[in-house]
Amino acid sequence: MSAFMRSILEWIYGIVGNYGVAVVIFTLLIRTILTPLEISSRKGMRKMSEIQPKLNALQQKYGKDQAKLQQKQQELMKKEHYNPLSGCLPLLIQWPILFIMFYAMRDVANSNIIGQAFTFLQGQTPTYEPFLWVKNVFMADSPFKTAAVDATSLMSATAATWKEVIANLDATQLSQVLENIKAAVPAAAELAQEQILDFSSNGAVRTTVETYIMPALQSMPAYVSATAPVSGWAGVNFLLFKVTLYQQFNGLLILPILSGVTQVMMTKLNPTMQTAQPAGQNAQQSNSMNNFMKYFFPLFSVFICLTSNAGFALYWCAINVFATGQSILINKYLESKDAKKIVAEEGGIK
Repeated sequence: MSAFMRSILEWIYGIVGNYGVAVVIFTLLIRTILTPLEISSRKGMRKMSEIQPKLNALQQKYGKDQAKLQQKQQELMKKEHYNPLSGCLPLLIQWPILFIMFYAMRDVANSNIIGQAFTFLQGQTPTYEPFLWVKNVFMADSPFKTAAVDATSLMSATAATWKEVIANLDATQLSQVLENIKAAVPAAAELAQEQILDFSSNGAVRTTVETYIMPALQSMPAYVSATAPVSGWAGVNFLLFKVTLYQQFNGLLILPILSGVTQVMMTKLNPTMQTAQPAGQNAQQSNSMNNFMKYFFPLFSVFICLTSNAGFALYWCAINVFATGQSILINKYLESKDAKKIVAEEGGIK
């Protein structure tokens, strides 16, 4: 399924010619396909919001008799034609699809990152995939990251992805890569290709990157130039971290910040998230959880997008914006439908 999603993303890229634009279109396409599930979920949430006061009343009346309370709650839900799964089940169905999308995008990013590393190892400078202010959409949108690949990004790729990219190199390219690795790492001079480029497991990937790939990259003039830091800004202590500001930095931190802003926006502008609260002891717990989520998710979004490539950060921002707009439109549609139903019922009474 991940391969299928990846093929769709690459098909869109083949049409538009820009990975950033392809991600936005891909996200919009998936959200559109999931619209029926989203409508079903919103209907369930709205119905729950409507009957919540009645559930609160039952809680207050039968709270000391759990068996009676459960019986009355079931009777109420049956009377109101409400299924507790109607709100959450569509969301649960969507999660696997969203994870598949994530893995598909990760595979595309990792393939391109490895390809860029091999281009450097052939003594050339790769052509990056830009998007607006971001020079390389496969690296993080940050002035503390270069457009060029680094050890962290290379180690995050799986052994299967490394093998896939190597298989697409021709004999001349592979020979040039091995020659430059052997020139940079004397210990590799007498080793066979399989020993130098050992991607038999994900653990072997880390060893190969640390022992052969990175030392060779750091010996290539094009890579050294691409990763040169700003004078006086190499390994500067910043709070609990050490950061380096690069001359050829990759981005401006706009997407990570935007991810947090759109997460807040999605919470505030999503009417279904402002539902009735349970009564009694559960009310305080519910309010505490809501307050925690209100601050946690935006901060979590910023962290994730700071540590991920700009393509994924763009996907995160796009899905927040689309989900917010979709939610507003769906709720307006359902409100209009409810209003027409009320008018029709009032007309029937008269």
